[in-house]
Amino acid sequence: MNKTHIRTMTFVALSAAIICALSPFSFAIPVSPVPISLSILAIYIAVYACGFKWGSAAVLLYILIGLAGVPVFAGFSAGPAKLMGPTGGYIVGYVFVSLIAGLFIEKFESKLYMHAVGMVLGTAVCYMLGTFWLSVTASLTFKAALFAGVIPYIPADIVKIIIALLTGPAIRKAIKKL
Repeated sequence: MNKTHIRTMTFVALSAAIICALSPFSFAIPVSPVPISLSILAIYIAVYACGFKWGSAAVLLYILIGLAGVPVFAGFSAGPAKLMGPTGGYIVGYVFVSLIAGLFIEKFESKLYMHAVGMVLGTAVCYMLGTFWLSVTASLTFKAALFAGVIPYIPADIVKIIIALLTGPAIRKAIKKL
């Protein structure tokens, strides 16, 4: 195994660990079964650190760790029941956040506004998958699921995107120097 492979595996593992460490910290919103967590912020940072392919691998690793029973999902929850529950669509949507945001970050390396576009688009896909799954599992109309699982979260996710845009490029630059 060469030095590049070891470096890549290390960054994927560290990125997955950061997602696992930040995601459980959440707080509930009284009108929704979906908590606000730091998952998406951690995912944005992972794709800045590893790029879209390996950042997405870190997200998949995080999901597998949670499925295996380690309490890394929001509220320190875990297991297949969590993925099949009302928030499962959002968790699956994290893969699309990493792919879409990561592609924009890699393709438009120096254009911060395009990084923001990628994060918004990735988050929108996550919202759509999560809203659909929430409507099915909670027996809500799509509109009711949208108001329960998306609308209250938009301000917090805008803040997360801003934090990622302020910190991510510096992280990416530092890692490239290694």
